[in-house]
Amino acid sequence: MSLLCRGGCCLLCLLVWALRASAMEALPAVGADKQATSVSGLSSGAFMAVQYQVAFSSGLKGAGIVAGGPYYCTGTLGKDPAIVSLCMGQVPTMAPSALLLLQAARGFAENGRIDALANLKKARIYVFSGRQDAVVLPRIVDSTVEFFRRAGVPVHALRYDSSLPAGHAFITEDYGNACSANAAPYISHCEVHGKGYDQAGILLRHIYGKLRAPVENMSASVAEFDQREFAAQETGLADTAYVYVPAACRAQGGCRVHVVFHGCLQSAGQIGDRFYTQTGYNRWADSNRIIVLYPQVGKDTQPNSCWDWIGYTGPDYATRQGPQMMAVKKMVERLQTLP
Repeated sequence: MSLLCRGGCCLLCLLVWALRASAMEALPAVGADKQATSVSGLSSGAFMAVQYQVAFSSGLKGAGIVAGGPYYCTGTLGKDPAIVSLCMGQVPTMAPSALLLLQAARGFAENGRIDALANLKKARIYVFSGRQDAVVLPRIVDSTVEFFRRAGVPVHALRYDSSLPAGHAFITEDYGNACSANAAPYISHCEVHGKGYDQAGILLRHIYGKLRAPVENMSASVAEFDQREFAAQETGLADTAYVYVPAACRAQGGCRVHVVFHGCLQSAGQIGDRFYTQTGYNRWADSNRIIVLYPQVGKDTQPNSCWDWIGYTGPDYATRQGPQMMAVKKMVERLQTLP
């Protein structure tokens, strides 16, 4: 056997990987606005967006939650399939108590494990559930809305879209599966009164208010960066993640940051570039000085690339001390650092 492949490990392959890693750009410091960050996500990414919004509420404008359940839904019982099913709305006639979950969040806040819940009174929250969603059913998304309502999010700041006959997917104007599909890549197109439903634009406008129309021609390209700088492999995060920085944001600081969490089976390892190029975020970001961060869960430790909403990284998963939560926070802080 060649020395290059002794022990079943190809040294040439390792060398190629090392050269690629050394050539990969680091996530840039561009002096982003520290008071204008927001998050969104689908499915496990929506659960993650809920966790991030609640845990880091003092520094966030709001969140977009597409087919996601309430904060800390599985508690410490995430390894129990019955609890996971309950928190996906798949147990008929049963739903978790938004009041009890809010009490758990209050306990975390009192112990300094998450930010004060009073911050949620100024948050802007968009929630979406498709009527044909067969993965995360509408009844559990109803509980998410109830959680935020009880947490003090004002009625005018809490938008719930639940009328579309959509399946389990992020919704676009004209890309992806048919509206009712519950299938990979979990990106679908739906129409409302003959017009495509632009979910990225709708949730960004709800969070930030009036925005300029999305661009037709992008000023930059999505860039990959070394995510291992922010998180060890055991956190479940992939080696590589992605970011869209409009040309105007590289030229001048003060841009806003929006973090997008993909769903299960939606990482770049599973569907290539479709989630971070075809969901519509970048076109809105380019015309409105918004940087879009696309962190990634890897397949090595998480075969389905699901974000941790069940506690597989440890008991702190839903708090500021959660390994994935801390990693994403560090990425955001890098973007907010002056160049």
